[in-house]
Amino acid sequence: MGYYQMKMGFVGLGNVGGKLAGSLLRNGHDLTVLDLNADLVADFVAKGAKSTDTPAALMQACDAVITCLPSPAACAAVVEEMIPFVETGKIWMEMSTTEVSEVKRLAALVTEKGGTAIECPVSGGCHRADTGNISIFAGADRATFERMLPILTTLGRRVLHTGEIGSASTLKVMTNYLATANLLTCCEALVTMKAVGIDMNTTYEAMKISSGTSFVHETESQVILNGSRDISFTMDLVKKDIGLFQKLAEDANVPLEISPLMVEIFNDGIAKYGERELSPNIIRRLEDATGLDVTATGFPLELTDEEPEEQGYEVIPTGLSKPILAD
Repeated sequence: MGYYQMKMGFVGLGNVGGKLAGSLLRNGHDLTVLDLNADLVADFVAKGAKSTDTPAALMQACDAVITCLPSPAACAAVVEEMIPFVETGKIWMEMSTTEVSEVKRLAALVTEKGGTAIECPVSGGCHRADTGNISIFAGADRATFERMLPILTTLGRRVLHTGEIGSASTLKVMTNYLATANLLTCCEALVTMKAVGIDMNTTYEAMKISSGTSFVHETESQVILNGSRDISFTMDLVKKDIGLFQKLAEDANVPLEISPLMVEIFNDGIAKYGERELSPNIIRRLEDATGLDVTATGFPLELTDEEPEEQGYEVIPTGLSKPILAD
């Protein structure tokens, strides 16, 4: 069964999932979709996808099923409904940001039925998911990784095999923690520079060309300065992600100091603005406290990926001569 013949299923057509599923459809894959939002499903069907009504039916109809859902609980509900229909050769691909223990538990259920599991969370922003240029972490045995690599390099640009099941989710939670820390420091930098009278366009450029820059600054700071604050990501999702990282540290007895403060900041942001508020609007805590407005002219309403879509490739970790788990 070559990858080009695989019947792919996709559950979860939200901000990230819809863009990832779009990459499969755009590149000619046989795709069946499922989502609670009938309008999202109808959009995909209009572009050539098939649809089904239940996770069970999706697993029955497809060789590999991808889940990209907003919470571990939602993912568990879907996968548990699919389990009775998993059989030898069937594959479950988890592309959500989820708890390590939960992805391991569900993967074990899939394996017990003769199927195969691979976790492949993504990183790099919705705008890169839209063009197939996002980065993917993949946790699975080497044989499963190599079998699914052609699918992964359609979904993303840079694909890193991280080790066995659980390793990718662990690393994804870590990177989301770092991105959130970058966001909070950018917010403090922008508001402080505004308070002391520095031009915002100049501030943005100084940050961008300096040792203080980051991926988050070069992307999210633009929509913060525009005022739209729209990166298709909400405060409740940030709280989930940084909470997962904090739990990892606590379980490993690592006495973190910055992480608990970040959790407090987002709890306060949610209390003030609501859990579905766009995550960059965490800067409003500082804007409201100071009466300042950091918006400036010349920044985009939303982020777009200017890189052309290209076939992805496997990344070999720095310092290693071959990928992890490779023979």
